[in-house]
Amino acid sequence: AAPGRCAYFVERKKRFCKMIPAAGRRFCGEHGQQEVPGLAGRAAGPLPRLGKAGCGGRGSSAAAGYGRQCSPAATLPLSYRFVPISSLSKEELENLIIKLKKASNGLELHLEEEILSHQALQEALNDPKNGESAFKHLKQQASILGNMEKLHLLGPGRCFVEFGAGRGKLSHWVDIALQNVENIQFLLVERATTRFKVDGKHKRRDSIFERLQVDIQHLCLNKVPILEKKKLPVVGIGKHLCGAATDLALRCLVESYTACCDGESEEPPPKRSRNDKTEVASNSSAGNESNKDDCKPVAGIVIALCCHHKCDWTHYVGREFFKSVGLGPVEFHYFQRMSSWATCGMRETTTKASTSEESEDQTNDTEEHEQTFS
Repeated sequence: AAPGRCAYFVERKKRFCKMIPAAGRRFCGEHGQQEVPGLAGRAAGPLPRLGKAGCGGRGSSAAAGYGRQCSPAATLPLSYRFVPISSLSKEELENLIIKLKKASNGLELHLEEEILSHQALQEALNDPKNGESAFKHLKQQASILGNMEKLHLLGPGRCFVEFGAGRGKLSHWVDIALQNVENIQFLLVERATTRFKVDGKHKRRDSIFERLQVDIQHLCLNKVPILEKKKLPVVGIGKHLCGAATDLALRCLVESYTACCDGESEEPPPKRSRNDKTEVASNSSAGNESNKDDCKPVAGIVIALCCHHKCDWTHYVGREFFKSVGLGPVEFHYFQRMSSWATCGMRETTTKASTSEESEDQTNDTEEHEQTFS
């Protein structure tokens, strides 16, 4: 190998790798496993995405006062290396399918689809100037608002936290739906710099819009000033969150924020004299129980997923369930890839399936997905 270059010999190209390794290393990051005993020569795919290891970098807000100093999710050891699913033998693939069927046995797998609408978007839905793509997004936003209304989440005294906010269109329509409602806040979480934001249109109204440029895995809601000040119940919302972002949002709301609020609500008992010891103790315990009932830091969560297969074991919220049925990160990795079989397009054409009502229902359920980047 040339001085200062990677020492890995690329057999296919009949030359050494031209990447520059880190100081004190013989191999570059792509071929670093060659330096780990026991891993050299193994057919290996990339490690699952672990997110940013450090905090306070680009897109993180630890320095701004509302970031966590590290991610709470466990990282995978270096020994977990996965070969592509296409490299598995037929027997190994059949064993995976058997494990999947055994683990899902007894689960309620039928999800009821309920597409609703909301009057706040009727004018935009009926506007002929909106193209096909805009109309699709408006229908999705209207259905999200319709489901929120059905769950009684559209009301006063709420802080709506939109994860993966992008331009903030979902919060925009929630605000339109709550025009005559007081005491509401909007917190828009987006790690990327976004152009053409719509939350600036609401500055003249009483609604409070605040945007946080931070990765969800570094966000600590109990340190956000507007939540510290009023402590309004939070409604977590999101449109087109991938699987990993959904897991991180659930952890942010349930593990981090709810746990912190529960800890703060546990106040020490008041000082009392010896004479009224019993009476005050009973009153304070009853008061604590009522406070626990009244204090609900998270009022609800409404998230529309896209790219549900884009998730990783380190942030996955169902790890305990996987372990309870004898599964681990290896099976998770392959199930993640197997999930694409349901949407890979290898179905009968509509002309062949037109005589079958079942095939026709499957075709109608197929929805074209427009990939969006936040």
